[in-house]
Amino acid sequence: MITASNIHKNFGDLEVLKGVDLHIEKGEIVAIVGPSGAGKTTLLQILGTLDRATESNSLVINDVEVTRLNDKALSKFRNKHIGFIFQFHQLLPEFTALENVCIPGFIANRSRSEVENEALEILTFLGLSDRVDHKPSELSGGEQQRVAVARALINKPDVIFADEPSGNLDSSSSKSLHELFFTLRDQFGQTFVIVTHNEELAEMADRKLEMRDGKII
Repeated sequence: MITASNIHKNFGDLEVLKGVDLHIEKGEIVAIVGPSGAGKTTLLQILGTLDRATESNSLVINDVEVTRLNDKALSKFRNKHIGFIFQFHQLLPEFTALENVCIPGFIANRSRSEVENEALEILTFLGLSDRVDHKPSELSGGEQQRVAVARALINKPDVIFADEPSGNLDSSSSKSLHELFFTLRDQFGQTFVIVTHNEELAEMADRKLEMRDGKII
């Protein structure tokens, strides 16, 4: 599903990633852990094609060597195959929950009716059927994060990358979100790669990868 070989990332003279290799199977839930500054988020952004490595041998996602794609092709690939969940949900405040979820589908040039129907189905599945017309400011933190999960799912991506997804939630909402990831994997077959400081989530994962000083140890 994901194979990365010899991933390096420099910011000026600072070497953040120092030759990372990893392989993640389809349907796996993998947690990436380690101290702040270890390179976890940088690695996640490169795996998710939001940033490019300074140097790498290869990065293959779903049988596509993404390092060979130009910016336009990479953006199209990302929209179709990859979903993102961030610590701060990054919902657009002027739009309703339903509208926020629909945005990636509209970017993919799918029909409005199809996208809206699927968004409503996903929000209902996530227990938000009575919140679809509410704007983010009218939702709790846990509800906002579930809307962000729905947005990540709308184009049926092969893999979802999550960066500290429960870092801004209380313990009850965090537990619900963690359990949701496993339900989604079982229901839809998605692969999850999660950067987290939450030990409970890391221990729940199928596999835990620890990063230190720019490498997986």
